[in-house]
Amino acid sequence: MDKIILAMLFLRSRTLYELKVKFSGDLGLLYSGSTGSIQAALKKLLAAGLICCSETVENGRLKKIYEITDTGREEFRKWINSPFDGGGNRNPELAKLYFMGLSDREGRAGRIRSHIADVSVYHASLQAVYEDGQKLLESVPPEYADLLRFQLLTTRHGIDLAAFEMQWLQQLLDDMENERI
Repeated sequence: MDKIILAMLFLRSRTLYELKVKFSGDLGLLYSGSTGSIQAALKKLLAAGLICCSETVENGRLKKIYEITDTGREEFRKWINSPFDGGGNRNPELAKLYFMGLSDREGRAGRIRSHIADVSVYHASLQAVYEDGQKLLESVPPEYADLLRFQLLTTRHGIDLAAFEMQWLQQLLDDMENERI
């Protein structure tokens, strides 16, 4: 989460609320960010000197604005230009599938159907984000065109993974219903 926050602050200063909104929106593809986890990451980044915080009063309310420091910019550039970690996609939910043989047999198909429905909703939301982003490509300032293209590619990756997962789970369900499993 630290690197994602650095990336957002690399683009512009933000408040905690603005960070939370971003995590709830398109960054939800990459990371689930609760207010508490964002606050913990901000505290860590502040302590490391990678970001700083200024306070302002707006409409009678105190607002904390977080900004990346030069050290933070250097750290972010080092990270973004380093090789991928290469561990592949890790999905903790796969543990349920891995150990499904220990679950109640009569509830398995229902849980799989429910998961297919959840993935379908996720797939549709990613598709909407992708389509909205495609429309923006024509009007985005040139200095942000590459950034948006890679954001769209990442969204496309999520769409393709979700489509594969739905297809794979449907085949599993068919195999279970036809007693091949």
